[in-house]
Amino acid sequence: MNWILGGIAIALLIFGLVGQAFEMRQIRVSTYRDEDLASSNIFMNKRNFKWYALIGAGVAIWYLAQGSL
Repeated sequence: MNWILGGIAIALLIFGLVGQAFEMRQIRVSTYRDEDLASSNIFMNKRNFKWYALIGAGVAIWYLAQGSL
């Protein structure tokens, strides 16, 4: 059972990191296209929070899988 939770955690973590990378690229491209540099910190853009939730869920599940050994 632990390896199933670990696999799910790793999948969520990888999916979250890759998704966030593509989202940040889109944010950066749209910022330069619109020539509006008002938001210099793209990490706090509201479109990133869903990816942060996936990454956090992956880390939490990974921690639970390791703690139940």
